[in-house]
Amino acid sequence: MTPSENYLTKVRTLVDAVAAQQPAIHQAADWFAQTILAGRMVHLFGSGHSRIMVEEMWPRYGSFPGFNPIVELSLSFHNLVVGANGQRQAMFLENVSGLAERILRNYDLSTQESALIISSSGCNVVPIEMAAQFRRRGVRVVALVSAAHAEASTSRRADGKKLTDFADLILDTGAPVGDAMVTIDGLDTPVAPGSTVGGCLIVNSIKAEVAARLTAAGQPPKVLSAGVVVGAARATELFEAAYDEHAHRLAKLYANVGPA
Repeated sequence: MTPSENYLTKVRTLVDAVAAQQPAIHQAADWFAQTILAGRMVHLFGSGHSRIMVEEMWPRYGSFPGFNPIVELSLSFHNLVVGANGQRQAMFLENVSGLAERILRNYDLSTQESALIISSSGCNVVPIEMAAQFRRRGVRVVALVSAAHAEASTSRRADGKKLTDFADLILDTGAPVGDAMVTIDGLDTPVAPGSTVGGCLIVNSIKAEVAARLTAAGQPPKVLSAGVVVGAARATELFEAAYDEHAHRLAKLYANVGPA
């Protein structure tokens, strides 16, 4: 078996791992649909490469408003690697206690809202504190982790608690300990991670379930769609309407920020 064949074989096990979580996926979709039907937002957060799953949910083709992607560039801006805005700083900042509270200080949160926090290890401070801060405000939290990796990892929090300790529901990418899935002869470290693949499978499964629930409730979502599928005029109409709806939902999060 070649390395690429090995990787694709391992990816098939991730599909099976996600398929086995249908009850949890449906529960997450129920909560997220309830939030969106109430006119509020599902908050999405991930530091480091977990940002990928945030942007996979919204905005992109096949996606729809109702989600608030919280992407802190200081925690997830990777392309410079070293120097100013480099990876060393990002990995340091994602373990600075108190940053999560300052991020959420920007929003007037409602108990009708919900949150999806993504962290492969579930052990870095900022994602953990984001979950804790959301729950303190009465917001339901769904955690997306790599369960085997998270269980084997050590929390960066002094009390040892992990993201999963602050979640109302836990979803698993199915990725192995260490994330990388392929062993190469003569190389002592595995390569080719799987958490992004598993995470995107989870995110899009939830997305499809939420769309079904919104449509069944008589509020079909405004889905960003390609012109080659729906025609140029309809694609433009959906594009403008979806972003307008996002703006209107987001405005509610700012309307009553701060002391009364």
